[in-house]
Amino acid sequence: MSIPSLKTYFSILATVLVLGQAVPAVADSLPDFTQLVENASPAVVNISTTQKLPDRRVSEQQMPDLEGLPPMLREFFERGMPQQPRSPGGGRQREAQSLGSGFIISPDGYILTNNHVIADADEILVRLADRSELKAKLIGTDPRSDVALLKIDGKDLPVLKLGKSQDLKAGQWVVAIGSPFGFDHTVTQGIVSAIGRSLPNENYVPFIQTDVPINPGNSGGPLFNLSGEVVGINSQIYTRSGGFMGVSFAIPIDVAMDVSNQLKSEGKVSRGWLGVVIQEVNKDLAESFGLEKPAGALVAQIQEGGPAAKGGLQVGDVILKLNDQPIIMSADLPHLVGALKAGAKANLEVIREGKRKNIELTVGAIPEEGAELESQPKSGVERSSNRLGVAVVELTAEQKKALELQGGVVIKEVQDGPAALIGLQPGDIITHLNNQAIGSTKEFTEIAKALPKNRSVSMRVLRQGRASFITFKLAE
Repeated sequence: MSIPSLKTYFSILATVLVLGQAVPAVADSLPDFTQLVENASPAVVNISTTQKLPDRRVSEQQMPDLEGLPPMLREFFERGMPQQPRSPGGGRQREAQSLGSGFIISPDGYILTNNHVIADADEILVRLADRSELKAKLIGTDPRSDVALLKIDGKDLPVLKLGKSQDLKAGQWVVAIGSPFGFDHTVTQGIVSAIGRSLPNENYVPFIQTDVPINPGNSGGPLFNLSGEVVGINSQIYTRSGGFMGVSFAIPIDVAMDVSNQLKSEGKVSRGWLGVVIQEVNKDLAESFGLEKPAGALVAQIQEGGPAAKGGLQVGDVILKLNDQPIIMSADLPHLVGALKAGAKANLEVIREGKRKNIELTVGAIPEEGAELESQPKSGVERSSNRLGVAVVELTAEQKKALELQGGVVIKEVQDGPAALIGLQPGDIITHLNNQAIGSTKEFTEIAKALPKNRSVSMRVLRQGRASFITFKLAE
């Protein structure tokens, strides 16, 4: 063997030895979940539900004709046909079943799970770690947070330790135990991907995002930190395929326990409410409102007689803080307001007409059913065409009363121009232009004539009762 080849040989040998020593060191640094799983599993339960669907009669024409077949073939087909219980009226009673997970939070049998796991159930069965099954009583549900509280008869049942989800940080290890596809006590692990996530139509839960594999049947199961404490309830996944794609969401245990305690004591959940419709502040809106950077929650609509209206909040205000807690994204505001109780004081820091202002108001209780503005505007008599490419008419007194508006104009026609490019439609109501309230078609035309060029300009538009701010730029 030549000298160069000997050097190469010893170099490779040294590398192999170094790698051989490094592998155990890396393995030693990875977490071991065995003790956590052993301690926690007895308190994790499988939840199955049954829902009785309306009876339906199955006519003879719907059933396959088995007469005339040889006995062996007829028996084969009959075995393959579902045997459904018959109702007293002669129809066949159908049942729908669902499967999920949950966990015991008290020795006397209170159990937390997701609302969607037990929604519309006629019967709820809880299977414990020892395979015994018990019927559960539904104590209460909160669809807004997707939390449900159940109760089984028991004494000295195993319970889970509860942690503080507010202490979680992105990058921390987390573990899930549940029943994906009915496989009881399946353990999966991952890390916290982000905290405080907002999902569409889920305004009151700052979700924990993880990459823990979650699948159908995991819903309602616990999410643990490395100390074996529950920090969340696994609730949803983001998917395009119907299966896990690396993005899952859990309800923070702090939120879930607040809901649980209210359901247990009051039978329902009350949340703080301002009576506003808000929207995100993007780059163009920030520029139009004189903000240094996109941040806060823009007030697009205020309910008449609501807490915000009584407290002096105005359309066009940008809320930057609530009780000294910053509002970075608009979705941060509902989380913070919802956590307050009715009657609590809220100090808001807002930007109004380019100036910072503090407003103190009293938080109300969120209504059972959100009242929405209604009415489709009708055409008026006066018209006004302008450089935006719209023809507008005055609001009638009836429209103002129905929509609770002091002013504004209705778009009668959209022509070629900026209005068409930003998606305005006939029937839209314009209440503000360039941060100025519109009282008449004349005011609208005058403000439109004075609009700056090559700078973001805001416009508040009401469409089918829902208000939002949009931005546009006029070219030279």
